[in-house]
Amino acid sequence: MRLSALFAAALAAGVLVWPLAATSAGLQVDSSTISHFGVGSMERAFGRLEFVGGISYSSPDRLVGAVSAIRFRPDGTHFVAVLDTGHWMTGAIRRNEEGALSGLAEVQVSSMLNAEGRDENAKWMMDAEGLALAPGVAIVSYEQRHRVDVYPDPGFERSAPKGSYPIPFPRSELSTNRGFETLVVAPADGPLAGAPLIVAERSLDAHGNLLAAILDGPMRGSFTVVRNDPWDATDGAFLPNGDLLLLERRFRLADGIGMRIRRIKGADIRPGAVVDGEVLIDADMSHQIDNMEGIDVLQMPDGDIRIIIVSDDNHSILQRDLMLEFRLIGGQHPS
Repeated sequence: MRLSALFAAALAAGVLVWPLAATSAGLQVDSSTISHFGVGSMERAFGRLEFVGGISYSSPDRLVGAVSAIRFRPDGTHFVAVLDTGHWMTGAIRRNEEGALSGLAEVQVSSMLNAEGRDENAKWMMDAEGLALAPGVAIVSYEQRHRVDVYPDPGFERSAPKGSYPIPFPRSELSTNRGFETLVVAPADGPLAGAPLIVAERSLDAHGNLLAAILDGPMRGSFTVVRNDPWDATDGAFLPNGDLLLLERRFRLADGIGMRIRRIKGADIRPGAVVDGEVLIDADMSHQIDNMEGIDVLQMPDGDIRIIIVSDDNHSILQRDLMLEFRLIGGQHPS
């Protein structure tokens, strides 16, 4: 979703570029590497995370960008992403000899189909914000027209949704542009038994906490997440041990954008709970960030836990498409 003040100014200046028609062909994507996370700093450790590397990427094709969520395939290389313009993006990451991110390949973008099987729909109908992959399905959460749709996987690029999860909140409680940006599937061997979970960006209960829910399984039901103003939740990813990493963003005219990640204990997530967690990293404009909206977790062959975060550039020349990678210091069971 957009950071309203910044992007309203961009719109007034005439700098927003909106995507053209979808294509199924492979797209050219150009990348430049980011070797240090702190601007003008050689530091590697930031809170509980160590910066591994990153890229800033762009494409002559105007469809590329506006990434709201990303999920990696089991090979840790290929990915599926959703764009808030109502498109799928698939591709693969490339690494250099040192193992750091170096670029993207095999990138394709295709229009998402609505329930009637139509593509190239109005943004308010297909404002895709969250994505989760589970065996045989790709699950997508939408804002504005709030819903959680289920697509077949493989085949989501050519398919209308085959169903939807009920959302356990009245639509009147959901802010139009502050809906369920976080959608993630819990580990199958944990207490949530592989259930999908949603957290609102900034739709709040009477106590100012973020609305959240487990959508299926033995612990199906609603819970809430403590909100620390001015932070909003934009995505999440589970660690292999069942703890939830919640990506959050803030925007203030005084100091611009910020990004942080909270770690919420998996054992705390249950119906009726109010959950909170440790802040692993807190970054601002003195770091290489933008409008960070998507997060996923990779477990490397040596057991290392990597966290990949992506930005949504809103198709604005004032912003960047970023993909950043961190290592979780101490692994998933830090001392």
